[in-house]
Amino acid sequence: MARVARTLNVLLVEDSENDATLMLEELRQKGYTPIHERVQTDAAMTLALERREWDVVVSDYVMPKFSGPNALKLLRSKKLDIPFIVVSGTYGEEAAVDMMKAGANDYITKANLSRLAPAIEREMDAAKSRAARSRAEADKQYLAAIVESTEDAIYGKNLDSIIVSWNPAAERIYGYRAEEIIGRSIALLFPLDRRDELLDIMARIRRGETIGYFETERLRKDGKTIPVSATISPIKDAEGKITGASVIARNITKQKQAEEERQQLIKKLSDTLSHVKLLHGLLPICASCKRIRDDGGYWRQVETYIASHSEASFTHSICPECLDKYQTEFRSKA
Repeated sequence: MARVARTLNVLLVEDSENDATLMLEELRQKGYTPIHERVQTDAAMTLALERREWDVVVSDYVMPKFSGPNALKLLRSKKLDIPFIVVSGTYGEEAAVDMMKAGANDYITKANLSRLAPAIEREMDAAKSRAARSRAEADKQYLAAIVESTEDAIYGKNLDSIIVSWNPAAERIYGYRAEEIIGRSIALLFPLDRRDELLDIMARIRRGETIGYFETERLRKDGKTIPVSATISPIKDAEGKITGASVIARNITKQKQAEEERQQLIKKLSDTLSHVKLLHGLLPICASCKRIRDDGGYWRQVETYIASHSEASFTHSICPECLDKYQTEFRSKA
């Protein structure tokens, strides 16, 4: 089966076109398809670094208008973590040592170009590892910033229920400083009537379960019991073994108070409605003026009486029969 050529972006800092050709041919022999640019000056190298991304910089040690040390200095000034390999035909071990101290990744003689491809591969792998570590560290710092700044308590415990981490929000919610509680049992936060809950949580964590959002109660340092919502997840090591649990908790005292006030308001409204007076029984009403006598013995308009004893309201109009009656009376008087 034919070997698939691997693309390699190579920036050659080299004044000799023949030497550049030999190095590119060596890379092709090792299974690479080199995409390259050859530069011989500071300005040309600067432009090349700005134009595209390079996998490796291969530089001669000395040139009429430039040099390996200057090329290395230029590359590092750009803060680019690109492997820099010196390939020289005239300078020996002292120059190699100086270049390596300055930050070159390897030093190869032009008489031994068979080392070029392995050196590039090794240094590219090392650069990828450094980039991965850098990303991981950046992610770690970002997550740490989130944990430090969030309003939710975030803390960790091992399988023995010992607290191993404690963020500032946990301190605000529970009242314990990190140095006071790290190394102590998580049971400190559980009211006595919630200790069975702790045993159940740890059993589920050991089984690898994530305990989704739930509401419960926890104990503050001052002895006050507070309502909290919590989510608990297993913590695993690099091999997937469960080593503990992480807890995200939020003080929901205000939410509970708001809910209680809402329920009290609903109850108050329900009680009020249940006491609304309804019309029932015999109503004394005047046969002439149609007024109703209230409980105090006063004669009141029907509308007023009914409005005070029910939720009804009134609007006035004239029915068809009364309208005909008034029109007939009006015509007879005209």
